[in-house]
Amino acid sequence: MKRPNNIFLIGPMGTGKTTIGRHLASALGMEFEDSDAEIQRRTGVDIPLIFELEGEAGFRTRERKVIEQLTAREDLVLATGGGAVLDPDNRRHLTGRGLVIYLHCSPEQQYQRTARDRNRPLLHDGDRRVRLQELMEQRDPLYRQTADFTVSTERRNASAVVRDITRKLGLAPR
Repeated sequence: MKRPNNIFLIGPMGTGKTTIGRHLASALGMEFEDSDAEIQRRTGVDIPLIFELEGEAGFRTRERKVIEQLTAREDLVLATGGGAVLDPDNRRHLTGRGLVIYLHCSPEQQYQRTARDRNRPLLHDGDRRVRLQELMEQRDPLYRQTADFTVSTERRNASAVVRDITRKLGLAPR
């Protein structure tokens, strides 16, 4: 398979999109971007503060603009935020401008990976395990609908996941 011009990683928080994205970009000689990091860079504040000041709707508006711009680039591996697939425009840009990979793991694995993370505004209130399960039930159909294929990150390190992805693409990492 010819290497795609762009590879977009989608999936819930805690699946390793940023870490795997960096490793994958390096292995394939591509650039790496993270949509949440780009939003923070542009605003000069962290995601929880954006949620606090503008609410989720304000954050999603910023996210839509960033994803539209980043997906228009070439030779890019992009890690998206967990809720990026909620927006139809984001799904259209992702599917129309590159190969989309759904990184999947169980809500329990997500819980273990995000337990100490205080930068997850959707997990600030209530039982984190219950909230992660609710988000998975809501978003999993959108992830699956948007993705070209799914790769499990359950109890796997980034190197193993990158090898799996490059094997599925029929590519050897550089």
